[in-house]
This record gives sequence, C-alpha cells and structure tokens, in this order.
Amino acid sequence: MSTFPPPDEDAPSGADVVVDREHALLANRANWDDRAEIHAASAMYDLPGFASDPERISDVAAEDLAILAPHLPGGTVRGLDVVHLQCHVGKDTLSLARLGARVTGVDLSPRSLEIARGLAQECGLEARFVEADVQHAADAVEDTFDVVYTSIGTVTWLPDLTAWARSIARLLRPGGTFFIRDGHPMLYSLDDARSDLLEVRHRYFPSALSQTWVDTYSYTGDPTPIEHARTYEWPHSLAEVIGSLLGAGLRLTSFDEQQTVPWPAHPLMEETDGVWAFPEPLRQNVPTTFSITAVKDG
Repeated sequence: MSTFPPPDEDAPSGADVVVDREHALLANRANWDDRAEIHAASAMYDLPGFASDPERISDVAAEDLAILAPHLPGGTVRGLDVVHLQCHVGKDTLSLARLGARVTGVDLSPRSLEIARGLAQECGLEARFVEADVQHAADAVEDTFDVVYTSIGTVTWLPDLTAWARSIARLLRPGGTFFIRDGHPMLYSLDDARSDLLEVRHRYFPSALSQTWVDTYSYTGDPTPIEHARTYEWPHSLAEVIGSLLGAGLRLTSFDEQQTVPWPAHPLMEETDGVWAFPEPLRQNVPTTFSITAVKDG
C-alpha cells in the first residue's frame, strides 16, 4: 500500500489544485497499477480473447491505423520500428506487432508492464516494454524509431508538454512519423456528471494548476473499486499540443477532429458499433477526439 499523504485530501473531484509533480507522479502510478489489475480482468479489454485469436487487432489500433497508414511508407507499419508511449497493458502495442511492426512499449505503471509482458508471451509475440515517465522516454529507451505512436487518454496525465514533445523528437529517426489520437480538450471541459445536457464546467486552457480527480471505479464499468482513487491531470488546449510539437521541430502533416471515443466519456453518450458517441443532433456540437500526424525532417 502506498504511504504518500495527499496534500489536498479534502479537495473535491475536478478541483484545480497546487501539487508537487513528484507527488502527482507517484499518485498516478499507484492509480494505474490498480487499474491494470482491473483492466486485465475486464470484459472491455478481453485480454484472454485477444491472446487466443492471432488475427485480432484492438479496435483502438484499427481506428488509429486508418488515420496513420496513409502517412507511412507503403501505408503500413509492417517492417517498421514503433515505440508506443503510454502503452498501458499492451493490447494496442501488440496489435501493431501482429501487423508486422517491431514494437517497444513505454509506460509509467510497472504493474501494467508486467501484464503487457505476460500478454506478449501468451500471444507468442516479440515486444520490449520499458518503465518510464514518457516526458523523458528518450532517456529510458535510448533508441530511435520510424514511428512514435500514442493514443487515447494520454496528454492530460502530463504536466510538461514541452519535455514530452522534445522527447518525441529525440525518439524519431529523420523522416520518422509521430502519431497521436487523444480525447479532445473540449470533451474534457464538459461536466460529466450531467445527464440532461452538455455544460462546460472544467478549464480548457492550461495553467500552473493541476486538476485532481477521485474516481472509485474505472471507465471499464467493472465493480472492483480502485484503492488509490485520487489522481492528478493537466488540461492542455489544442494550441498547446500543436505548439509543443512545432516547438520541438516537427512538421505537422495532418490534423483532424472526430466524433467517437472508445469509452463512455459522458452520460449522454450512446454505444454505436463498439464506440461511444453523443446522439444526434448533439454529435454535431462537440468534438470528442483529435488526431495529429507529424514528421521529423532531416
């Protein structure tokens, strides 16, 4: 059990707080270690089904590759060296391996990586998994790649996007491609406790403050409670995300916004073909994800 006392233990979920970044990192790591156990046993992740079907590709990876592939040589990850930042339990990472990529996964949570390594063994796939804060992934991995890949539920966990983008640039080989698809900051600004309308409640723009959250249960809907329920996140506007990548010397090759997410991010959302979206006509009002591809020239 973790022994660090939260300095803001009475702060309500969603509040802006001042927090030491090392404390936030430890709290978030403990939370994701808890989630890893829950997710490994969840129907949403279905790791046994993934391991037993050598043709299965995760829905997240399939949707990402539909965006990414046109920006890759030959339109495929086959034969490419790919590093997956914030890989969690490795299902999406190993989906890329099944498609012929040589993969490395990086994550903050040691328990997530243990599960990822076990899953790779069950699948009979080669993969390397490295424990690191992805803001400093280049220092931990000490290698370069054709593709740096990150997807869904990522940048809000990072206080310093300048360091993140510089690390991405260091991980990329000249001519290499960076890809991200992530939750839209406009979606994250909505009050996710309202089931009657869309209402902006949370901060869109970045600041020195963190948002603290207390979620007893994970987004998978499983009934197992999370022991370390308090986490810390940092809102990042699209301008900050794009600006950090440009500042690191990358050249944007695509930008888009989408209308679905892989989890029920708001009570008004409905499940459609394995993804979640707002019902019409609300679907036209708020983007739910964004995607970016960028290249390291050289």
